Amino acid sequence: MAVKTSVRPAVPQPHTTPTIDQVGIEERVARIKTRSIKKETKLQGMKLALSMIDLTTLEGADTPQKVRQMCFKAMHPHDSLPGLPMVAAVCVYPSLVKVAKQALGDSGVKVASVSTAFPSGQAPKAVKIADTKFAVSEGADEIDMVISRGKFHSGEYAYVFDEIAAIKEACGDARLKVILETGELGTYDKVRLASDIAIAAGADFIKTSTGKINPAATMEVTLVMLHAIRDHYLRTGRMIAMKPAGGIRKSKEALHYLMMVKEELGPEWLDKHWFRFGASSLANDILMQLQKEADGHYQSADYFSID
Repeated sequence: MAVKTSVRPAVPQPHTTPTIDQVGIEERVARIKTRSIKKETKLQGMKLALSMIDLTTLEGADTPQKVRQMCFKAMHPHDSLPGLPMVAAVCVYPSLVKVAKQALGDSGVKVASVSTAFPSGQAPKAVKIADTKFAVSEGADEIDMVISRGKFHSGEYAYVFDEIAAIKEACGDARLKVILETGELGTYDKVRLASDIAIAAGADFIKTSTGKINPAATMEVTLVMLHAIRDHYLRTGRMIAMKPAGGIRKSKEALHYLMMVKEELGPEWLDKHWFRFGASSLANDILMQLQKEADGHYQSADYFSID
């Protein structure tokens, strides 16, 4: 009897991915940034953006109490403003997943955990797989992994592909976000290639950055990644989610991201299942703007809880 063997899909290579028109990308983003937004649309957009945020704490000094405080904010962004949505998720280290899971209860807010030797990615594959399996066993709904940038820059694209595929398998039912760390990739062409590799290997999300280096997320890099998602969807019918992370601090900028997503991918992606912001400080700016719209006054930043 013949034994069935799984065949690895073709690994994207520089010659199989589109060459990026840098001028075209930057001109497109510049046009989006000049758009004006009507007041009612702005209010709806800010609440939508709030619902898409992954509140994050990823510091060596993290404690259970800090995580519980962040989880409370995730469920109660600002109690003096009724009708606000909860954020999409909280993101913590694997050792604190169980704390977050208990704090969030049945709220519906997801628990995400970084893995794979975040943020460097410099660890043996077996360690990365064990890291992922531990986070999932503790209750993580989502896993945020980092690609091996050293292997990518060395042209070992099959290694990067196989590692992502192995982590995807280790995730079980948890959704996988693949962090490209675009600030270390260097060019839009490399961002597109890394996006295609991650998608082909089974990523549920592609994500710009760890938030630990500069530059982090930019609209230009995000647009390149959105095009990879769009091309994959047109080819296969499979939707991939997107998460720009790091450096997005102002509500106006978030609204421009949402505008870009709608125009490049369609309104189906304007949902926390398909688009996220990895930007904890963005939550406070959105709350300040919504408070201003409600009572005509800006509150001090100190008025809002610190993540």
